[in-house]
Amino acid sequence: MRLRTLVAASGFAVAGVIAPVTEDASAQTSGNAGTVRAWNANALAALGAAGQPPNVAVLHMAMVQGAVYDAVNSIDGGHEPYLAGLPAASPTASMDAAAATAAYRVLDGLGRGPVPALSDAIRNNLRVQYDQTLASIPDGSAKTLGVEAGAAAATAMLEQRDGDGRYVPFPLTVGTEPGEWRPIPPLNVIDPNSWVSEVDPFTLLSTSQFRSPGPRNLNSAAYAHEYDEVKRLGAANSPRSPEQEAVARFYNVSPVELLNRTFRTISQAEGLSLVEDARLFGMLNFAGADAIINCWNDKRFHAFWRPITAIHEGDDDGNKRTVGDPAWTPLEPTPPYSDHASGYNCVAGSLMNAGKAFFGGDRMDFSVVRIAPNVPSVTREYRRFTDVVDDTMDARVWQGIHFRSADVQGARIGRHVAEWVDDHAFQPVG
Repeated sequence: MRLRTLVAASGFAVAGVIAPVTEDASAQTSGNAGTVRAWNANALAALGAAGQPPNVAVLHMAMVQGAVYDAVNSIDGGHEPYLAGLPAASPTASMDAAAATAAYRVLDGLGRGPVPALSDAIRNNLRVQYDQTLASIPDGSAKTLGVEAGAAAATAMLEQRDGDGRYVPFPLTVGTEPGEWRPIPPLNVIDPNSWVSEVDPFTLLSTSQFRSPGPRNLNSAAYAHEYDEVKRLGAANSPRSPEQEAVARFYNVSPVELLNRTFRTISQAEGLSLVEDARLFGMLNFAGADAIINCWNDKRFHAFWRPITAIHEGDDDGNKRTVGDPAWTPLEPTPPYSDHASGYNCVAGSLMNAGKAFFGGDRMDFSVVRIAPNVPSVTREYRRFTDVVDDTMDARVWQGIHFRSADVQGARIGRHVAEWVDDHAFQPVG
């Protein structure tokens, strides 16, 4: 498939850890040593090692990939920069040096204002990886100019995102009435990262630009239908089909790591250039970050209860069609924040639709590989980008942690954000 010319451009309940993926030298394309992909993997590994949940990590991935895009684009000049005012670099500068420097400098520079810095051990490991990247690039003016371009892009990104609302406390509202979100006993944990809902977006005009319609009316037949679906298929002991069980068990790892890694594989298979890689991963992670900001704002606005609370209190919700079960437990642990909209599907919807926009269509043959500690890797084959989203919507119901409306509308937020990014950023020059 050929790449089209662009006309415009605490986290979820997950298991597993983020691990870097080594680039396959045999898969490198002419003119692309895989530096953007390698530093995408390095960044995810560093943020995962720092314990950042997906809804926080994706914000920092957007910063990393935005700086990489600006650094490479300052040399190539084919598209509009993300940050206006960044000076053009020499066309002879090394794009590999620029991409690695931009990614490394942003990661090393995290920690301004209230943002926790990465630990010394993580930063030291990143330094080793950076030195290895630079050692693979011949010394000379091209390398020096590339380092300067990357450093300039990273500095601009760190300055632009300083004071953007990350880690500024913004507590969730705890309710007591039917339909209102409240913490899940016995832990009664409240999400410490609800501030995500108020972080300055990267491209959106507001944190609630794509506000969802919200959950079903508590007294409606439609709500009772969704209630019965998750109660029947999302319990720990539900009689799921083999395929339902496989999908539910597959999508319980970080979608940020899983889908970025998937697109690294797609990039290699499609033979993208380094310039195209910089734009692709910029689009993916800007869409993911803005979708998660809008999504968390949606969660705070609707503050709808989770299935476990709803089913435990089903006899007292005012809907005669729902039957409560105080002993019901979901397949996966319920996250410590409200149901609507689904964060996992905001991310999946945004990244897969950003990929669809970048490649100019939905059709693509690719694999998604689930990697988690102490278990064999599992692979699922797909023919369309949006087929992944169909699976993630089902998965969150079959895991017992979302009503279907939360999944459908979360995926829709992701799609709207991806289309917005495609239309309003990464525009070709001229």
